[in-house]
Amino acid sequence: MHFGMSIFATDTTIQPVELAVTAERLGFESLWLPEHSHIPIARRTPWGGRAGAPPLPEKYWRTHDVLVALGAMAAVTSTLKLVTGINLLAQRDPIWTAKEIATVDHLSAGRFIFGIGFGWNVEEMNQHGVDYDERRALLREKVLMMKALWTEDEASFEGELLTLEPSWSWPKPVQEPHPPVVLGGALGPKLLSNLVEFCDGWVPHRNSDLPDQISTVRHALEDAGRDPGDFQIWLWAQKPEEQAVDFADEAGVDRVLFDIETRAPALTLEEMERAAAFAGRHR
Repeated sequence: MHFGMSIFATDTTIQPVELAVTAERLGFESLWLPEHSHIPIARRTPWGGRAGAPPLPEKYWRTHDVLVALGAMAAVTSTLKLVTGINLLAQRDPIWTAKEIATVDHLSAGRFIFGIGFGWNVEEMNQHGVDYDERRALLREKVLMMKALWTEDEASFEGELLTLEPSWSWPKPVQEPHPPVVLGGALGPKLLSNLVEFCDGWVPHRNSDLPDQISTVRHALEDAGRDPGDFQIWLWAQKPEEQAVDFADEAGVDRVLFDIETRAPALTLEEMERAAAFAGRHR
């Protein structure tokens, strides 16, 4: 079993460079950072889009720019995989984002993983000119456009929502054909279609149906002529507990992500060390 960690790195907690150096020293395979550009104060969307959710924590509006932070992490590490966990691609310019990701992959010698999600914060999306109901279609076309920029010398794209005229863009990513694209979300027909069409991995939450869902995904990949062995599944936001590892083994999960709390630096480091010690006993 392989283990990574995810954390809201903010301007008031342990800083990205120290975080990355420590994560690599402790033996974590990957480090995942989320992003939010901003949080509009006049909020109407509940946390996570769930009715009755508690107030949104302050860490959501204090995150670093995720790609700048991962670039800094790349400079001080050599084995740690650097992951957007998750990137809110529907809200981003795909041309700039493709270049930024190719740059981080280039500078890290091919250690970048592109974790993406559809997003839930309606107000944040609207400020970027994104209609909530279009976010899935936008994400799909932006990924396809970015793949063209990463893999074609003269890149172009023609979709229903987006168009890229023939263009040059370098650097290309080190990883071929491009950094892995992994999508988070609950499995349904639309997400399954996305996983098969343009993703290299899936990041589900733990749920009682996950073993059957993983089987569904792997069979869909086979039906599409893809090798399920090349498709990775990360179990999101777990605590270092035996039941989490047992569940992951039984479900057929490839990797487990520990959710590290955003707290004072000393407390964060203690939690990382406990999680790393647990991981060391289960590799």
